[in-house]
Amino acid sequence: MFLAELRELVGHRPLWLSAVTLVVVDEDGRVLLGRRADNGKWALIGGIIDPGEQPADAAVRECLEETGVTVRPEALAAVTVSPVIDYPNGDRAQYLELTFRCRPLAGEARVNDDESLEVGWFHPDALPEVDASVQERIKLALAGSSTTYFEPPRP
Repeated sequence: MFLAELRELVGHRPLWLSAVTLVVVDEDGRVLLGRRADNGKWALIGGIIDPGEQPADAAVRECLEETGVTVRPEALAAVTVSPVIDYPNGDRAQYLELTFRCRPLAGEARVNDDESLEVGWFHPDALPEVDASVQERIKLALAGSSTTYFEPPRP
């Protein structure tokens, strides 16, 4: 709702948005992915943070909305900035990405909204084709570090 109202005001102009990305890891070490309806690519679960929403709450909400799985965020694995993304409808956006490592608590993974074509659990060594940024975020989250990754300042 928030984004639709904002788009009515700004049209297709680039937006700077905050987003959560989840690396949900089950007890077998598998990672939960969704195949996106907008581009057909496999990706991590995630979405934008609503105004005033705590990032961890957004992570829980997004996973439940998209996959039917309730999660508990365990660590902030990475803070990154996406490239500018051009969507098929002409919208443009760039995201501050907060990547959480999460543990599933309840629910069976399923397509639970119109944003995904498929969802599934994958072993890290047997992922479907995913972007390099997805691979990197999975690697960072699975490293189990207590230190959050961020791009170092540029000189």
